Order: sequence, then C-alpha cells, then structure tokens
Amino acid sequence: MPILQRLPALQAVDLLAAPVAQAIAALPADLASGIEAAAIDPELADTAAFSEAYGFPLAGGANCIVVTGKRGSDVTFAACIVLASTRLDVNRTVKQLLGARKASFAPMDEAVARTGMEYGGITPIGLPAEWPVYVDSRVSEVPDAVIGAGVRGAKVFLPGAVLAALPHVEVVEGLANPVEA
Repeated sequence: MPILQRLPALQAVDLLAAPVAQAIAALPADLASGIEAAAIDPELADTAAFSEAYGFPLAGGANCIVVTGKRGSDVTFAACIVLASTRLDVNRTVKQLLGARKASFAPMDEAVARTGMEYGGITPIGLPAEWPVYVDSRVSEVPDAVIGAGVRGAKVFLPGAVLAALPHVEVVEGLANPVEA
C-alpha cells in the first residue's frame, strides 16, 4: 500500500492547482493551518480507487460536484460537497437552493474550463467567487476529510469543520441522501 506524505498545504503549493494554492494562501491562518496536501497516483484520483489504494476510509471521502441551475436564460453554477457514501439530491434540494426550474450536473468540459482545475480533482477551494458552495451537513462532521486538490495527482485533507468554514460555503441539511445498498 502506498504511503501518503501529508504536508501543510501552504508548504506543498506545487501539488495544488493554481487557483487552489492562491485560495489557501488567502485564507485566515486558523483555517489554512488545518489544511494538508499529499501527492497521489493520478490514476487513483477517483474516491473509491483512492480509498482502496491508500487505505483511507471511504467515510472520509468528500466529492465536489459542479452543478448548473437554469431558470429561463439564466444559468447559475455552484459546487456541492457530499460524502462518497451519499448521493447528491439534484432534482429537489439543489434545484431549490439555486432557485432554478432545472438543475443538473455541469458538463465535464465546462466544469474544467470554468474552474481551471482537472476533472476528477475539482475542489471547493479556489472556485470562482460568485459560485455558491453547498456542503452537506454530514461532511462538516467528518474529522479528517479528503477532497481534490484541483489536479488528479494530489489530494487535500482537512477537518470537515474547516471545510464548512471556508468562504462562500453554506452547510445544508439533506443536500445528499444515503446510497441504498
């Protein structure tokens, strides 16, 4: 099993996508100090593969999902953070949060272009400032969460409480539902 060498994110900016490194550097010291980064095999960036290969509990895996909401000609982008063991409630909760008639997952090419991050590594840290970031309340309770680093070759680790305290974040009860077995 490969070993993760976790470093304070501010000392590992070379592992992070540029918008992620810039956003972490701009955070208050109490939040930035709770964030670590580690290099990983880019082929293992997907949550389940990462958890299995590195022995990180799947319960700590948080997925960042870029969504769009449409009402007439208005299109709103947002990011939703949910645990890997849950499924985002796009058709009800996300649609309501965005005040949209229709909500859906953003097309991969558009999500990558708008975030400046790699698909499979998109993270809530460093997203465009006008985007709301919705975090499922279960994520805020995780003591050691893992999210993308903006690139597939690294991960970011932080307490769920730090993730919930990031700029533009709104913690939402019921943003996701447990995946049925």
